[in-house]
Amino acid sequence: MASSFFIPLATFFLLFSSCFATTKMIRFSQNISPASLGLHEEKLSRLHFYFHDIVSGPNPSAVRVAAAGMTNSSPTGFGAVVMMDDPLTARPELSSALVGRAQGIYASASQEEAGYLMVLNFAFTEGKYNGSNLSVLGRNKVFTTVREMPIVGGSGAFRFARGYAQAKTHTIDLKKGDAIVEYNVYVFHY
Repeated sequence: MASSFFIPLATFFLLFSSCFATTKMIRFSQNISPASLGLHEEKLSRLHFYFHDIVSGPNPSAVRVAAAGMTNSSPTGFGAVVMMDDPLTARPELSSALVGRAQGIYASASQEEAGYLMVLNFAFTEGKYNGSNLSVLGRNKVFTTVREMPIVGGSGAFRFARGYAQAKTHTIDLKKGDAIVEYNVYVFHY
C-alpha cells in the first residue's frame, strides 16, 4: 500500500521539477563598475544656506494641507501636515541670493514636544549644484538649539549622496509662525 502511494507522489515531483528546469531565467540585474557611471573619487562637501519657512501673509511658502481632529487643541499641533516650497538663500535676509528651494512635507509627529517628521528635497538652482537635489528624511525637534537630520540620497551632482544636515533657528516669529533656519549640510558624494 505504501508503494502505491509513493509512485504517484514521485511522478508528481518529477513532473513538477521538470517544469522549473525548463523555465527561462529572467535576468534583471548585473554588476557594473562604478567608473562606468563616472564615479571616481568620493568627496565631502559642506553647504551653508538659510531656509525661510513663511506661513503667514498673502503668499506663504508653507501651508497646512491636513490635520487631525485634535490638532488645534494639541499643545504640539500633533497631526498637522504642512507642504512647503521654502526659499533657500545665501544669507539670512530673504532678499539675498536665492540658491534653491526646500520642497517637501513636514508633519507634527510628537504629542510630547515640538517634533516634526521632515521629508524634503533641497533643490539647488545656482552654481555648480544647479539642478541637483539632496533628500532629507528625519526628525526635527524645532526648539532644540541644533538639530541633526540625515541626508539619505540625492540626484545630479549628488548621486549616491549620504551625510547629515544641521539646522539652527536663526529667527522665529512665534506670533506669525515664520522662521529663518540656518543650515550646515555635510555630504559625501562623487
